Amino acid sequence: MATSVLPPRHEALLRFVLTAGTAVSPGAMEKTLQFSRPTLNRALRDLLAAGFLEKLGDGRSTRYMITDTAKAAVFSQATLGVGHSGSPAPMGPGLLAWSPATRPLVESLRAPLGIRRPVGYDSGFVDNYIPNKSSLLPPQLATDLFNAGRGRDQQPAGTYAREVLAQLLIDLSWSSSHLEGNRKSLLDTQEIFAHGEQAGPLDEDTLMLLNHKNAIEFMVDVVPTEGITVPAIVDVQAKLMRDLLKDSRDIGSIRRRVVNIDGSVYCPSNVPTLLEETLKAIVDKVRQIQNPVEAAFFLWVNLAYLQPFADGNKRTSRLCANMPLLLYNCAPLSFLDVTRTDYATAMLGVYEQRNVGAAVELFEFIYRRSIQKYSVLRASLAVPDPVRAQYRQVLNELMQFVVFYGQKLDDRFSAMLVDTVGAADRAALRVIANTELDHLEQYNCARYNLARATTQQWIDAGRPR
Repeated sequence: MATSVLPPRHEALLRFVLTAGTAVSPGAMEKTLQFSRPTLNRALRDLLAAGFLEKLGDGRSTRYMITDTAKAAVFSQATLGVGHSGSPAPMGPGLLAWSPATRPLVESLRAPLGIRRPVGYDSGFVDNYIPNKSSLLPPQLATDLFNAGRGRDQQPAGTYAREVLAQLLIDLSWSSSHLEGNRKSLLDTQEIFAHGEQAGPLDEDTLMLLNHKNAIEFMVDVVPTEGITVPAIVDVQAKLMRDLLKDSRDIGSIRRRVVNIDGSVYCPSNVPTLLEETLKAIVDKVRQIQNPVEAAFFLWVNLAYLQPFADGNKRTSRLCANMPLLLYNCAPLSFLDVTRTDYATAMLGVYEQRNVGAAVELFEFIYRRSIQKYSVLRASLAVPDPVRAQYRQVLNELMQFVVFYGQKLDDRFSAMLVDTVGAADRAALRVIANTELDHLEQYNCARYNLARATTQQWIDAGRPR
């Protein structure tokens, strides 16, 4: 079966598994794609036979992953390309093609520095913006992205992000760090997060990743209850730059010295009072914007353009762009699949010409990718896990023994599972137990009959297990 002639159902199924980024169950496919089980089974058989899917496990534990053969075919023929007429479409993993309307801007930014006119900060970029009347994104695009990315159920703010938090921590930490030149791979990032500060030598790349993780966790915890505030943004910068700057006065404070933008003729303002006042104005306006996708874009480009901190401005802007999305339970923005060159081009357009054309196209590309990935992940989480469902009582007892009685998970695991859990399910249950302990908080501990105070004491002690 050639990818160029894939039937629509086969293409949709392959797209679903590709964007999931992880092994997917047939139940998740059936629910999201609205296929009947016989139709789904036929498509799975065809894609397995063609070598485009790999089957993992058996019975209720069956999962499917996309193969390298399928990825190569998909990207070489652009069968599963993202985008529409007039918007950027990926030409390969992490590459996008600028639209004809944006190419003149891109070409002008590639001119030698010596012939580009030096520019300073233009306060009118913020001052002239009127929330809900002005729009940096094309209004229809902002509406389309909001409709595609918003959660359909009514849940407390931050629920969407918490549901996909384990994957978001890896994706956003790695992609944002990668854009800063971090040399760790995605697999390295997973390993570092699994072991925390005991992962090995805490070199600069490892510290950058761990700082991203801490900053994202802080943001997901604080923003849904306190909203978008100047202190929250300042705290995100402080957590991102912890132990990475020589002068500790540059951490968590408004900039008091000159900064230069490598490869650009843009010179940000160096007046501390202007930086502080403009940051407040940005936050005031973003809080008024009704469409959270427009608000995310506004916050992203304006924080980067203002450069309010001595260092870490771009990474702070990337994380803070998620704040409006958190409040409205929209899919988070992970910045995956972006090259450093494309990202720099989008930022230079804002810095040097106050032209958001390239930034709009890059934002649409990365947010559509994020929407696809996290909606698939969220749908797969909504399908009851057969192992979790079968061993509900065992899992409840494990949580009680670890959190309330302070026992070791491995000790209780060995003692309890000999007679109660089948050999084929033990590894899966161990993963579930560790994941639940990682995500246990005061607001969700009641499901395991745990008291809030007891749970918080266990968390404060470092989640011993």
